[in-house]
Amino acid sequence: MKDIFKIVNKKFKSRLIVGTGKYKNMRECAKAVKASGADIVTVAVRRVNIFDKKKPLLMDYINPKKITYLPNTAGCFNSEEALRTLRLAREIGGWKLVKLEVLGDKKNLFPDMIETLKSTEVLSKEGFDVMVYCSDDPLMAKRLENAGACAIMPLAAPIGSGLGIQNKINIKIIRSQTKLPLVIDAGIGQASDATIAMELGCDAVLINTAIAKAKKPIDMAIAMKYAVLSGRKSYLSGRISPYLYGQASSPKKGLI
Repeated sequence: MKDIFKIVNKKFKSRLIVGTGKYKNMRECAKAVKASGADIVTVAVRRVNIFDKKKPLLMDYINPKKITYLPNTAGCFNSEEALRTLRLAREIGGWKLVKLEVLGDKKNLFPDMIETLKSTEVLSKEGFDVMVYCSDDPLMAKRLENAGACAIMPLAAPIGSGLGIQNKINIKIIRSQTKLPLVIDAGIGQASDATIAMELGCDAVLINTAIAKAKKPIDMAIAMKYAVLSGRKSYLSGRISPYLYGQASSPKKGLI
C-alpha cells in the first residue's frame, strides 16, 4: 500500500508544508515552493495580500488550483481576532481547512493554549477543519483533539528560532496518544531537524523561516524535501533497538 498523507478526507503527495512569508519577493517564494514539492502552503490572512487585485497577488505566483492554500491566523493574540480572521477567509475564499494560531505575546510567540482551545471548540462547531498550532504539552494536545481539531501541530521550538526539536519525549507521547495527523510546526532550522521530526513518527513538517531566510532558499527547499522523505522512510523501516554495548555485526558461529 502507498504511504499517503491525508488530512480529513484530502490526500497529499508531499509531507512538507511550506510557509509563504519572509521571502525577498513572491517570485522567490514561488520558486522555493516548487523546489520543495509541497502540496500545501500556509497563508497569513492578516499579512499577505490574496484579495486586492491592485497589488501583487500570491495567486499570480502560486496557483491555488494546484497547491492547497492553508489560511492561518498568524498575528492574532486572542480568540476573537482568530475567529474573525478565519471567518473572513471562508467568506471570501471559501476555505474550510484552516490553521489556527493564537499567540500569547509578541516576544516569545508561544501559543496561548487557553485561547487556542476556546477557538478550536468554536471553529469545529462552525464546520471548519482546524489544524491547530500548539505547545508540545501532551495533555493540551489531547484536549485539542477532543475539541475537534483535525490535526495537531506542536512547536519544535519558538517560531523562527531555528533551534530544532527541543523535547522529543513530548512529541513521542503526543504521537502515541493520537491518530490525528501530527505536524511539527515552528522551530525547524536545518534539514536534519526535519528528518528527526519524521523519524519520531510525525506525519508532516511545516517550515517557513528555515527556508525563506536561508542564504540559498531554493537549495534549502530541496534539502527539506529530501530530509522529510528520508525521515519518513527511516521511520517506516523500523530502526534497530539501541544497545548500551557493542553488538558484533558478523555471526559468532563458524569462526575460523
